[in-house]
Amino acid sequence: MMELRGALIGCGFFAINQMHGWNDVSGAKIVAICDRDPERLRIVGDQFGIERRYTDAGALFADGGFDFVDIATTVGSHRALVEMAAAHKVPAICQKPFAKTLSDAKAMVKACRDAGVPLMVHENFRWQTPIQAVRAVLDSGVIGTPFWGRLSFRSGYDVFSGQPYLAEGERFIIEDLGIHTLDIARFLLGDVKSLTARTKRVNPRIRGEDVATILLDHESGVTSIVDVSYATKLSTEPFPETLVEIDGSEGTIRLSQGYRLEVTNGVGTEIKDVSPKLLSWASRPWHNIQESVYAIQQHWTDRLASREETSTSGADNLKTFALVEAAYESAATGKTVDLGALLG
Repeated sequence: MMELRGALIGCGFFAINQMHGWNDVSGAKIVAICDRDPERLRIVGDQFGIERRYTDAGALFADGGFDFVDIATTVGSHRALVEMAAAHKVPAICQKPFAKTLSDAKAMVKACRDAGVPLMVHENFRWQTPIQAVRAVLDSGVIGTPFWGRLSFRSGYDVFSGQPYLAEGERFIIEDLGIHTLDIARFLLGDVKSLTARTKRVNPRIRGEDVATILLDHESGVTSIVDVSYATKLSTEPFPETLVEIDGSEGTIRLSQGYRLEVTNGVGTEIKDVSPKLLSWASRPWHNIQESVYAIQQHWTDRLASREETSTSGADNLKTFALVEAAYESAATGKTVDLGALLG
């Protein structure tokens, strides 16, 4: 099988993880990089031995010579870059948040669909080893039919030191972190028909919300709670673990701190360690996320080669993005929001 060639646009904080991931992926490699900041371009280019370097995305696409593009920029540039990729018939991966608005997201999906090129959102949390392990238990049927769930990410970790722009936006935790947790809820328990959300800003040095609690009514009849916080100080810092509780008709699943998976049903209780692998370039506690970066990039590569749709395609991610918009609307109005109205 011929190795796919990729271009990376955006050489900032998180893109380093993506470059490491691409080095490990089988069947693809990055051959060109682009960033408006020449210094960041130099650092990444030198570290990973990339000769082709651009400060202008238009020039990158004009030169071509790659089979896909990985867009790792901040959200303000996503629509223009995705539409540029579509115009050049280049399959695209787009970092989350996918877009600034749901209408932008819909336009990006349409542009790629009309161009006949794949579009995937880099929604990697569902690809974490412990989350995949929970899904495997659900698929096995050992806890019967789920009827209740809770997905929790509560931390006091200082995310602002590495990504200071997170403190500056009107929106924060739902858009940056809750989007991942909401996607996990969809991945494990199915699509959502309505939700109710409450938010709070505890940290006075940021502009957006740093705590959110969201009640989801799933189409399957499951009720779940998504709760996220960057204002929670604990004796043992759990960052960046997502904790999961699911109750089913025949048993329960508990994914607890330290990657401990406990499954209980009529037969008894089974406990497993579902810790992520510490890749050669990864570092604790980020290794959980870093491993999932590699996993989703391998998934993209395999699906691009087989011409199959990815699990976090642009079209699928519209349903997760709509949950984010609905959560902000519910928090602002105090009302339950119907997802059908948002997705049209």
